[in-house]
Amino acid sequence: MQDLSESFSKLPDRAQLTHLDNSGEAQMVDVSAKVATVRQAVAAARVRMLPETLAAIEAGNAPKGDVLGTARLAGIMAAKQTANLIPLCHPLPISSVEVQVIPDAGLPGYQIRATVKIKGETGVEMEAMTAVSIAALTLYDMAKGLSKSIAIESIRLVSKSGGKSGDYQNLEG
Repeated sequence: MQDLSESFSKLPDRAQLTHLDNSGEAQMVDVSAKVATVRQAVAAARVRMLPETLAAIEAGNAPKGDVLGTARLAGIMAAKQTANLIPLCHPLPISSVEVQVIPDAGLPGYQIRATVKIKGETGVEMEAMTAVSIAALTLYDMAKGLSKSIAIESIRLVSKSGGKSGDYQNLEG
């Protein structure tokens, strides 16, 4: 087992924690001095299900109707509402949101991918991750009449570009 003191020694100094004020209270980061740049984030999730559930959705036989279209629209709407859901996120004028819900027989289930883009002072990673999360939850809601064993897995940031911290690529994603 790893020594806890070693783990704590890797934590940032309190002065480096941007979401804490001088008294240690949570705060929204002031981004007013940052330069607006083009920023993009891509997030992904998997929704695993029984092969017969996937087949029913693909055939359009879900009791609630258009599972994939509803999930896609929910993801787009969620990206635009991120600041209302996650306390310290900035409300952002998002330039574009694309949500894809792609069947994957090998899973079996769906791969969900969201790409969010902005020209702004802060990134859109949380917006992309919120989009895939809500799209996955909506897919579950729309298909739960077919099977309740549907599982949402591996919500993750795939990549981001722009901003002070530069580009990031998740080699596992």
